[in-house]
Amino acid sequence: MLPWLMPHCVGFPDPRHALDEPNGLLAAGGELSPEWLMTAYRQGIFPWYTPDQPILWWSPDPRLVLFPGEIRVRRSLAKRLRNAGFEVTFDRNFDAVIDACAKSRADVEGTWITSNMRDAYCRLHRLGHAHSVEVWQDRRLAGGLYGVALGRMFFGESMFSAERDASKVALVHLAHHLSANGGGLIDCQMHTSHLVSLGARDIARDEFIDYLEQYTCQPTTAWRQAASPKITGGHYREQ
Repeated sequence: MLPWLMPHCVGFPDPRHALDEPNGLLAAGGELSPEWLMTAYRQGIFPWYTPDQPILWWSPDPRLVLFPGEIRVRRSLAKRLRNAGFEVTFDRNFDAVIDACAKSRADVEGTWITSNMRDAYCRLHRLGHAHSVEVWQDRRLAGGLYGVALGRMFFGESMFSAERDASKVALVHLAHHLSANGGGLIDCQMHTSHLVSLGARDIARDEFIDYLEQYTCQPTTAWRQAASPKITGGHYREQ
């Protein structure tokens, strides 16, 4: 039986006890307060549920991750980085990024970014735990991503593109920023071919937990509310 978490008592089962099917489902219930969320991330657990469900908590095996130095930039993307006229910022408009991520999911298959989820991550942003990367084109928000920073880990939550390759541009800049500031690992959560094409790879949950224990106890990677340095494909391995 799936464990039910009581709101007044913060705590999760061992992630290794998550179900095999559906892969990684660990528990239900609890809250989306900052204390609950940050406790979950420290253990490699994240919330993911639809509006008609209770809060569901997950820790899949294997886990898709991206080591910042392994970001893969193909020639077509390198050209877009150089010539598409994108400007990239950090934490300039977190609310707009999460709203755009929610809308992009709803347009495809219905969003899991419920109003409660949105409010929870906006609260984490105000507390300095959640961050966004914005990609602008002609002063319009063309793409971006958001997630949670803890120690040398960045836990990616969602990304969107309103212009071709804009979410990829956001991820490339995030990887560059983490590499330059001591970041060790980007958690991509679930396996997607899109992220694999950019260099993400699956690792066993036990290995992921080892990285958590190594990285989350260290000082959190610095963030800034400023434009990122200009990045060309030359900074990365082109293929």
